[in-house]
Amino acid sequence: MPFTGWTRNSHLPVAVGSLDRGKVGNVSSAFTASALTTAPTGASAAAGKAREKSGAHVLVIGHRGASGYRPEHTLASYELAARMGADFVEPDLVSTSDGVLVARHESEIGGTTDVANRPQFADRRTTKTIDGVLRTGWFTEDFTLAELKTLRAKERIPGFRQENTIYDGRFQIPTFDEILQLCERLTEELGRVIGVYPETKHPTYFASIGKPLEPALVATLDRAGLNRKDAPVFVQSFETSNLRRLNDELHVPLVQLLEANGRPADLAAAGDPRTYADLATPAGLADIASYADAIGPDKNMVVARNADGALGAPTPLVGNAHAVNLLVHPYTFRNENHFLPANLRSTGSAVDYGNVFAEYAAFFAAGVDGVFADNPDTAVAAREAQ
Repeated sequence: MPFTGWTRNSHLPVAVGSLDRGKVGNVSSAFTASALTTAPTGASAAAGKAREKSGAHVLVIGHRGASGYRPEHTLASYELAARMGADFVEPDLVSTSDGVLVARHESEIGGTTDVANRPQFADRRTTKTIDGVLRTGWFTEDFTLAELKTLRAKERIPGFRQENTIYDGRFQIPTFDEILQLCERLTEELGRVIGVYPETKHPTYFASIGKPLEPALVATLDRAGLNRKDAPVFVQSFETSNLRRLNDELHVPLVQLLEANGRPADLAAAGDPRTYADLATPAGLADIASYADAIGPDKNMVVARNADGALGAPTPLVGNAHAVNLLVHPYTFRNENHFLPANLRSTGSAVDYGNVFAEYAAFFAAGVDGVFADNPDTAVAAREAQ
């Protein structure tokens, strides 16, 4: 049956207020642990939009689903994230040759599917320049949806997540529509809202080849009845110009992603010298606040690491962002030693789990509003401990 959007009922958020841009509404407590419940302190504090500071109100965003346990960007990964307590699941969206939005970390799929083992697609292997970087492999934009559906997903980083490889070959590449249908079903089954947090991947590149992501994204949300300010949806991008355009078309909150280094691909393409570091300054954040509702920074921009790799002190970023009414959702929290600060690693190998609870505690204390987690159950447990 056609997807009609999450029905407005007692399980769903009800808007009773908004941030300055009018997109992120206050919602009922039924939206479990939602960082949307109140606006950040700062410019709007005098208007009574005080932000809850407790870690208990931090959103848990299932990064590519529960990618610590299942191959990323599969319906199985998203469903597991929801069942583990995640408030949102996060699909990265790219386009097929016939204009359908599907979930892959990148449009290059050699590392996340079995396409290299499919002789009928051997001639699709090619080299492209995407965002100024040469990439060789197989790309979603060179396949129809029907062709992509014949492929099967596999673990992207088997060296760190060997246990995930037992699921290689079991799951298809999902469409954005299928992900929304899953979230709707799980919302009804679990009795709490399961939101969706899509990212537009390489939007300048896709626009340059005549396959812009934004029209399909807007149309899908419209069709699903989710283009409204109280919908359980965030839309994110590492680029700036597409978010500015989407600000005119979407009523859901928008998130400006920030890398620790480099600059947005759209600014580079336009000859704009601004870097992510420039966007993270107080002036840059004030500009972001004119078109977005939140930032999604590399977590090292929120709590720095010392020269020895140990966890350091919080930076001013959260306070500066809250001062212009932006939420802060840093990425990415992972349990394995390899990804943790040096002083929080356990004895053993790079793939063994370390003291990620101490890392979460430091970020909750720094005042973040949400976290992108590969292991949503751990993030939920850390939140509940606050």
